[in-house]
Amino acid sequence: MTTTGAHQDATGMTPRGLWWWGRRRSAVLDVGLAAVSALECGLEGVGFADKAGLPVPVGVLFGLMVGSVLLVRRRWPIVVVLVSIAVTPAEMGYLMGIVGLYSLAASEVPRRITAALAGMSTVAVFVVTMVRVRQDLAQADADQPGSDPSSWYAPVLAVFLTLGLNAPPLLSGLYIGARRRLMESLRERADSLEQELSLLADRAEQRAQWARQEERTRIAREMHDVVAHRVSLMVVHAAALQAVALKDPQKAVKNAALVGDMGRQALTELREMLGVLREDAVPAVGSSDSPVPLAAVGRAAAAAAEAASEDGPCLDALEGLVEQSRQAGAVVELTVLGEVRAYAAEVERTAYRVVQEALTNVHKHAAGAKVVVRLAHREAEVAMQVENGPSDAEAADAHLPSGGNGLVGMRERVTRLGGVFVSGPTDAGGFRVSAVLPLGER
Repeated sequence: MTTTGAHQDATGMTPRGLWWWGRRRSAVLDVGLAAVSALECGLEGVGFADKAGLPVPVGVLFGLMVGSVLLVRRRWPIVVVLVSIAVTPAEMGYLMGIVGLYSLAASEVPRRITAALAGMSTVAVFVVTMVRVRQDLAQADADQPGSDPSSWYAPVLAVFLTLGLNAPPLLSGLYIGARRRLMESLRERADSLEQELSLLADRAEQRAQWARQEERTRIAREMHDVVAHRVSLMVVHAAALQAVALKDPQKAVKNAALVGDMGRQALTELREMLGVLREDAVPAVGSSDSPVPLAAVGRAAAAAAEAASEDGPCLDALEGLVEQSRQAGAVVELTVLGEVRAYAAEVERTAYRVVQEALTNVHKHAAGAKVVVRLAHREAEVAMQVENGPSDAEAADAHLPSGGNGLVGMRERVTRLGGVFVSGPTDAGGFRVSAVLPLGER
């Protein structure tokens, strides 16, 4: 980005000045103008001293002091104009009057004050010029009798001289002041736009990071649901297979077949999920040699989420999920209340995953416990509850590892849809998982 006025001090583009001058060249210019004005007023002070009957050194010193006031034209332009108006009858300070009017018009002084001082200066110059022209005409008539100029000659000449002295600096100062304010306004707008762009870039980066983190969490949650449940059942069947391999070969063969089916199902679900990620991530973004726009990443993530939502499990597969746990040796009772109907894909998938993860936790932590799965279709919500009793001491524990993310993942899924999730132990020594999801009709 281009360095703007807000950063000039930091980058060293604006050198430090003296007193009220922002730059050294401004100070040099004002000092030079003050010196020239002092010299002019000092020379004009000789004539002023002669007319006023004062000693010449006094008139020269007075002129030098008056001309030096131009040094403060940037800080106090009103003082410069007032001094120039005050010395106008003495016919000195022409340069100071011109530069003072220019500085006043270009400054931030209110326009009513500028207009009042400019009017006073114009009237003072007009009166002095008018008197001087009449004196010159009278002197010319005395030197050359018979020359009788018209009565309008002196006023018209005084008006032209007054406008010639006051109008150009006043108009130039107004133009320069307006242009300076416009440039400052544009610089401030550029600074504010740069800050807004920086904030927008930061927010876009934060949103991108949040989207990436959300997508990682979603993928991790799906992987956990798919792998944990299937593998947990496989481990339970493998433990049962080990226990009955010598006593009941036919049952061992049946358990081995179930382990193989569950492994194939887990691999199929993982392959479908990874296939969605590959299809939506690589072709949609483009080649790896070109930079990836943020919008393309967002579209790819949205497409992957939509595809995953459409291809995910639904409540129709809940009976099969319960049957798999029954085949693993668990006693599971499924109760469905209310009118069965189709919901939004995300609602059905979340309800299915909650029941699936709850059954997985039963296999991990409550081997041999009786499980009751309740599904209630209500008018404005769908509720599910998985409750298990205490673990059977005679049942073989499969020693399944636990990552501690099952309940956290269920709570995240449910709260993300605006639902309510409650879990905790029961008075009978078991555990209960309950969730309520607001409806989203297909």
